[in-house]
Amino acid sequence: MNRLVLFLVPLVLFLGLCIFLFKGLYSDPTQRDSEVLAKPFPAFELPDLNDTQKIHTNALFSEQVTLVNVWGVWCVTCAIELPYLTSLSQEGLRVVGLYYDQDIDPDFGSKTISRVRTEVAQMTGKYGNPFAYNIFDVYRNTSLDLGVTGAPETFLVDTQGVIRVHHLGDINPRIWRQKFAPVLASLDPALATQIEALNQALSPKLTNTNGATVNE
Repeated sequence: MNRLVLFLVPLVLFLGLCIFLFKGLYSDPTQRDSEVLAKPFPAFELPDLNDTQKIHTNALFSEQVTLVNVWGVWCVTCAIELPYLTSLSQEGLRVVGLYYDQDIDPDFGSKTISRVRTEVAQMTGKYGNPFAYNIFDVYRNTSLDLGVTGAPETFLVDTQGVIRVHHLGDINPRIWRQKFAPVLASLDPALATQIEALNQALSPKLTNTNGATVNE
């Protein structure tokens, strides 16, 4: 009996490990469950990146539906999505940046705020600037409260300050249609219609097996 137990325990542990690794191998990291979805956006009081005397709070959400984009100049994928985010902002969607920098330490000054501003201006000047303003998450506390594991991550917040969509990774027309469009349609139908027209114009036409062209 003891020999059987000694044989089965390692076998069960090994099989459990294999199942865990197999699920991780084929799972989509952008589809992990969000702990903040359908909950109020975490309370914050953070400075504006370009004017640290100006403090932003949750009161900003009462004005209109807001897309909060967690990003940084160190993030390659963030640069990729900037043109599309800029197109969304030009259609009337308010996009607010929640900016944090991997190389800045407020206590030790490893990078100056002026250098951060210069880098942000350079990137948005090159790829597009969708941001109404950038909130400077100095100590990354708000990002941690949101469960952010990297960048970019994006949150659609309604006028009650409730997070309605949480997306990991870049946003493009396909992602917008799948995750954001249905929610925005319930919050602001007119804006949702404008953005769908934008996506129709941006989406490449594909050819199906019958030779007909269809939208992505």
